[in-house]
Order: sequence, then C-alpha cells, then structure tokens
Amino acid sequence: MFTGLIQAVGKLESRQALGGDLRLRFSFGNRGQSKFSEGKLYSDPFSDVELGESIAVSGCCLTVVEFDAHSFAADVSNETLSLTTLGGFEVGALVNLERSLLPTTRLGGHLVSGHVDGLGRIAEIRDDGRSQRWRFSASRPLLRYIAVKGSVAVDGVSLTVNAADSEGFEVNLVPYTVAHTAFATTRIGDAVNIEVDTIARYVERLVTTKDWT
Repeated sequence: MFTGLIQAVGKLESRQALGGDLRLRFSFGNRGQSKFSEGKLYSDPFSDVELGESIAVSGCCLTVVEFDAHSFAADVSNETLSLTTLGGFEVGALVNLERSLLPTTRLGGHLVSGHVDGLGRIAEIRDDGRSQRWRFSASRPLLRYIAVKGSVAVDGVSLTVNAADSEGFEVNLVPYTVAHTAFATTRIGDAVNIEVDTIARYVERLVTTKDWT
C-alpha cells in the first residue's frame, strides 16, 4: 500500500525485452543525501531499497528485481503494459516514485494500492490563484467511481476531487505538487494512470452481490 505522496521524481533509464515482456530500469531521480531544512533532518528515502519490495512508479505497483545505488529494475507484464502508461514511456521519461508505506508512516494522502483502474487524459490546465486547476477526461465506467471531495490517485499522486461530471473530473494542484512531481513536465493531451478510491470498488461489489447470501 502507498499514500499517494511522491518521494522522488525518477527517470526511465532503459527498456529491455525479456521473454515477451519488458524489464524497465528507473533512476531514483531527485533523491539526495540526508539534509537539514528548517531545523529538521530529512534522509534519503531510497537509501535502503531491498529486492522484492514494492515501489509505485507513476501509480503502478512494481516489484524490485535489481537495484544499485542510483537505480532499480522491475519486470513489467504485458497486462500492466497494456493497461497503464508504462508501455508507452520512452527512455528519459520522468516518473513519480513512492515506496510502500510503513506502519509508522503519516497517512498524509489516502490509501493507494498501486493497481491502476484505467487511463485518463489531461484535458485542461488553467491558473487558479497560485495553484493550477487541472481537468482530466476519462471513460464513464471509470468516472462513476469518482466523487466530489473524494480522493483519486493520478499517476500515483493523491488528489482531492473538486468537480466531477460525466466527461471528466477536476483537481487543484498547489505549486509544491507541480514542482515536486512529474506533473511539471506533463502536457495537455498526455495520458495518465488513474486509481479510484478502494472503498468505491468494495461498495459496488457489496451492492451487486447482495443477493448471493
């Protein structure tokens, strides 16, 4: 599980074809050594990566199969390549990175599984004070799970829904979020990974199977 709070912006370093699918290697991006800021010590969140652990890459939960001091590799199945944006990434593409949460982690976003529900596209970006208002288009089967003031993960970033209709939904991005995620380089028309709130999935399942007992 993840929180949707991005820890680093990484980069796709290589794509290697293996046995019919791909092994992707990502650099850890704008990581740094421990540093002081406003009297607090912040340590490198990727300093103790382990084989087999989960890292969310632009919202997709991937398993670490190789790593070194600067990067990690993950095997990506054809299912994931076909249903997420990972299959279309070119070498050099920037990605959002988040390690799985610990029991002691502050849950500043919302519970994110890293299992992408579908794709959307950036439909509009406009200024709203010092923030930006972003609109995403998506299919109606996906939009039915997205509610105003609810949570949604877009490319792994936990966001609050400000508006939703039958064609898409809108969120506000504060300057910090834009500057510290791959949203800084995305453009209108780009595809994004969308994960709806897990609660919505289970509510629908309970309602549609209520006669099974």
